[in-house]
Amino acid sequence: MSPSPGPVGRSALLWAAVLYAGRGAYLSHQTAAEINGLSDDESPAISVTIPANRRISAPPGIVIHHSARKAMTWRPPGMPPYTVAEETVIDLVQTAAAADDVIALVTRGYGRRLLIEDQLRLLARERRKLRWRHELDEIIPVAAGGAHSSLEYRHDRDVQRAHGLPEPVKQDRFRKVDGGWGYRDRCYPQYGSLVIELDGRRFHPDEQRGRDTERDNQAAVTGTTLRYGWDDVTRRACETAEQEAAALRNRGWTGTLQPCSSSCRASTGHGNARRPA
Repeated sequence: MSPSPGPVGRSALLWAAVLYAGRGAYLSHQTAAEINGLSDDESPAISVTIPANRRISAPPGIVIHHSARKAMTWRPPGMPPYTVAEETVIDLVQTAAAADDVIALVTRGYGRRLLIEDQLRLLARERRKLRWRHELDEIIPVAAGGAHSSLEYRHDRDVQRAHGLPEPVKQDRFRKVDGGWGYRDRCYPQYGSLVIELDGRRFHPDEQRGRDTERDNQAAVTGTTLRYGWDDVTRRACETAEQEAAALRNRGWTGTLQPCSSSCRASTGHGNARRPA
């Protein structure tokens, strides 16, 4: 009696999808994101793009896309063809439901060193119809300049620049105790090497952690590091900017905190920072 076959591997499934789709087919969208390392998750359905002048029925587990343009693809040994990282990002931007999804996608790509700015811009320009084009034009240079997560992008836009804080060094490289290299999210070497660390977890398991972070941040106004999470940057951007300004002033910054709007909650004077709400 012959042994029963084992489960079909992922590579075989990807090849089967492309071969089924036929002439001109290649992997794209979420499946290409998986292969390129833009996503850590295995796409539940295999996305395949075929020429616009062809029509086939999609079997279960396969999503068929159509395109009239010649995409930039790559076919390494042993793999079916798939869109390169920049082409994949543009495809996913086109299907994104919200601007935050575009921010997360682009910043993650730069954070993982998968994207080339000029190539991403070129592919975006080549798309005659592209959703979120204006937002993408704003996000690309910021992400290429060192905003490697949605939280970092929001911090730079809503905390730092909106309130006139000085420009920090982004992704500041430093030597760790074990001899390896690490990166600080934001650093001000000219102001006592003040470090801004940004914790991308949107929710914390208990309220105590938030109180501890607030306490530690307030003490760090005269110390070394300020740490902020999602709520600090998105819901309390003005208070966070005020606290950063106080820490910078303690280290020699002579600038003035600017209001971000007519309803800005940050004090623009030179007094001590208020405690975040």
